[in-house]
Amino acid sequence: MKKYSYVGISFIILIFGIIFIPRIVNRVKNTSVVKNDRMSASNPIANEKLSYVKINGEPKKVPEFAFLNQDSILITNHDYKGKVYVAEFFFTSCPTICPKMTKNLVYLQNQLKDDKDFGVASFTINPKMDTPNRLKKYADRYKVTDPDWHFLTGDREAIYDLANAGFNIYAAENPEVAGGFEHNGYFALIDQEGYIRSRYDASGNPIIYYRGTIGVDEKVDDGGEEQQITILLEDIKKLLKKDE
Repeated sequence: MKKYSYVGISFIILIFGIIFIPRIVNRVKNTSVVKNDRMSASNPIANEKLSYVKINGEPKKVPEFAFLNQDSILITNHDYKGKVYVAEFFFTSCPTICPKMTKNLVYLQNQLKDDKDFGVASFTINPKMDTPNRLKKYADRYKVTDPDWHFLTGDREAIYDLANAGFNIYAAENPEVAGGFEHNGYFALIDQEGYIRSRYDASGNPIIYYRGTIGVDEKVDDGGEEQQITILLEDIKKLLKKDE
């Protein structure tokens, strides 16, 4: 009985080799196995059209807002009409991620210095401390030159509502963390019509936001964080039609 079982198993193995091994070899030759193994949800796909970030099936649009900038000028969402801009939530006394985020935005500013249709909106989550004068000094310290980069302050509740409900970017006071506030280190990309946009990840889903805490020249560790400023720059240019 055992002899016939061994013969049967050997026959199955032979059939498997005849049918499937050539297919596996062909996949390796065509590098499809390698490509699939290297792709992951944290590895965004390049050269794709940008998606609309959707909430309940509808494209997410930045809600109305109105705050004072570093020059004490009232800035609203309408001032960004026709411009591609990046939005962030930060505070000037932040001892951790904000300096990195600001440096990355300065990098984007310098790369796009000749484009009048690019801007930045930096909303402080500590408006009690971050007055227009303090924001002005912060902008000067980081050599902000883009006339459409506005550091915005105003009513605390309005800012937090804009962050958490308007952009779905977490921001909150927390006396137990460094600096007294906590927030995501994300950048949101907004198009000329005020819609939040992003590229797709390797699984075909919108990445929604771009990580703003790792610089283009900073070494990336194995902790799950990846540098996304380069792809953000690429996507800004797509919206500005610089790559078409």
